[in-house]
Amino acid sequence: MGKVREFIEYNYRHFNAAALVDAAKGYEKHLDEGKKMLVSLAGAMSTAELGISLAEMIRQDKIHMISTTGANLEEDLMNLVAHNSYKRIPNYRDLTPQDEWDLLENHLNRVTDTCIPEEEAFRRLQDHVFKVWKDAEDKGERMFPHEFLFKLVNSGVLEQYYEIDPKNSWMLAAAEKNLPIVVPGWEDSTLGNIFASYCIKGELKASTMKSGIEYMMWLADYYTNNAGEEGIGFFQIGGGIAGDFPICVVPMLAQDLEREDTPFWSYFCQISDSTTSFGSYSGAVPNEKITWGKLSIDTPKFIIESDATIVAPLVFAYLLDQ
Repeated sequence: MGKVREFIEYNYRHFNAAALVDAAKGYEKHLDEGKKMLVSLAGAMSTAELGISLAEMIRQDKIHMISTTGANLEEDLMNLVAHNSYKRIPNYRDLTPQDEWDLLENHLNRVTDTCIPEEEAFRRLQDHVFKVWKDAEDKGERMFPHEFLFKLVNSGVLEQYYEIDPKNSWMLAAAEKNLPIVVPGWEDSTLGNIFASYCIKGELKASTMKSGIEYMMWLADYYTNNAGEEGIGFFQIGGGIAGDFPICVVPMLAQDLEREDTPFWSYFCQISDSTTSFGSYSGAVPNEKITWGKLSIDTPKFIIESDATIVAPLVFAYLLDQ
């Protein structure tokens, strides 16, 4: 038994700690039964460098599909090519509006205690990704957002900029495996905004980028072809559209397409600190999803009410027997 796993097994016996162990064991049992697992990424998990553990999960086939925000998709690559220019601000709670303005003036965009360097990160990617977009458009090709980035990564053009160990980039691991990904709401990401700006200027066509509806259509086929009779598992990190979008495919298939033999999601775990009583969908307990036709009475259900930046790497370390 790995040291982290041994520590967790021995010390995590109650409350959220026990929920973490139960969820990890349920995840492991799910894989041992030969079922697939989807992981959804909300928040700023790539800027939190979740790739350090997530990439190995992908390499070891413990994740079979990812649903992610456009921000997490691109921010893993930004960290890959501009890590040395990131600036950490541990005293971020003490910043004044003038301090924040000074960060803007220095082209540093803050995410909690970490500033993403605009010039080194966004602009270092921009020219290269525009070329990928434009080349596809000139050939009459259309792709999903993540497919364009896979093409960019696999071309090797970014290797000259690498500033972290490539094994810690989950996007590199995903591109190597051509991992199935859906990116709902990609348009609100930085690259989504940049793509829109090129469309406004007439340099690209919006139709070159496949849409969210097309992602849902693709996901419907994926679930149908991979769920078998028992369904796919769902491990949700945070809330928001990264989780809300893919989980809806099951009731859509069963209710809207009337494919009544569609299996429910066969495992569900969410790491969240959202409060249910505030009316937050992200904080809804798993049982609520039964009423929406997403989970069954028998689906193993877990919720770990804690900080995903702490919990997710521990669950992954447990599963990787580290």
